[in-house]
Amino acid sequence: MMCAGIIAKHTDPRAESIVSELCNWLEGAGRKVVLDRETASLVGRADAVVRSQLPDHCDFLIVIGGDGTLLSAARVVGTSGKPILGVNLGSLGFMTAVTLDELYPALDRIFRSDIDFDERMMLVAHVHRLGERVANYTVLNDVVINKGALAKIIDIKTTVGDTYLSTFKADGLIISTPTGSTGYSLAAQGPIVYPTLHSILITPICPHMLTFRPLMVPDSMVVRAELASKETDVFLTLDGQVGFGLREGDVIEVRKAHSTLRFIRSPFRDYFTVLRTKLKWGER
Repeated sequence: MMCAGIIAKHTDPRAESIVSELCNWLEGAGRKVVLDRETASLVGRADAVVRSQLPDHCDFLIVIGGDGTLLSAARVVGTSGKPILGVNLGSLGFMTAVTLDELYPALDRIFRSDIDFDERMMLVAHVHRLGERVANYTVLNDVVINKGALAKIIDIKTTVGDTYLSTFKADGLIISTPTGSTGYSLAAQGPIVYPTLHSILITPICPHMLTFRPLMVPDSMVVRAELASKETDVFLTLDGQVGFGLREGDVIEVRKAHSTLRFIRSPFRDYFTVLRTKLKWGER
């Protein structure tokens, strides 16, 4: 852990001073620092790299922002296996579980090798159109099929493995990892799934029939969802950040990715503490 890569939410007004102080602290401790270009521009450093190449130049990444910033960084880390320390600029996040006050104590532990890791599964989504693969994505949270504001309820024919599941009549469908269970799926009344479980969660969005319920399947299965409606205002959204327009007959094939994402576990609180804090369990 001799070299730290840094990605910060550069639109946050606090990011400049936080990144500057962090770079000085790391280099004062004899560690190397590398930043992506957006983060480097905050502190006037010229020794920056393109964000997509950042994992090639560091041993681990410090991601400063919120869960959205971390999701963006996760796409950069991809299959590199480089661990991520998520630092939240505001309240605790489900993935950015270290606060600013805890950043330097956490780094001290990292450099003493006094840390644990969580291996989080990711999903790969392929879009097939007329028998051709037209798009390919890797996500940490979820793959979402949803209609536009003016579109009618859509039909999504869904199979799990080689078995027909159902044709969902709904505003959309969420296929998520356990990590993503506390995102859009939770807002759609899906269950909270412990993040290291080996499962894929299928959650309909505002289904036309109340008998449609969320479903968990083993992560060894492949989920296929075919857009069976003629609506043109339908989109595939990846981790809430990347969009792809869908057409009738498009098939979205979702399976577990071969690689996992390594999170540096917070040494200060466990997952259940984060849940109680974020969801205010036990408060009146």
